[in-house]
Amino acid sequence: MAETEQINLKLSKGLLEAAQRYAINFGYRNVQELVAESMREKIFEKNEYDEGFSDKEIELVDSLIEMSVKSGKLVSEEELKKALNA
Repeated sequence: MAETEQINLKLSKGLLEAAQRYAINFGYRNVQELVAESMREKIFEKNEYDEGFSDKEIELVDSLIEMSVKSGKLVSEEELKKALNA
């Protein structure tokens, strides 16, 4: 099982009450489960970026972009995609 960490979250009374009603109406065990699922949806399911890149790959792409900006050798999005897929 993945390691978890507990956080505290402050909500206005109205938002908490609405979240409680939503959780009951849509079958969540509690507001915490609703919040966790909502975060997963926002972060992973609707994310435009491929989460499959390793930290090292992301660092390499960031370095390439930084070097391109500094050298003034910016390329089009199409050229960048072609180079990354090579």
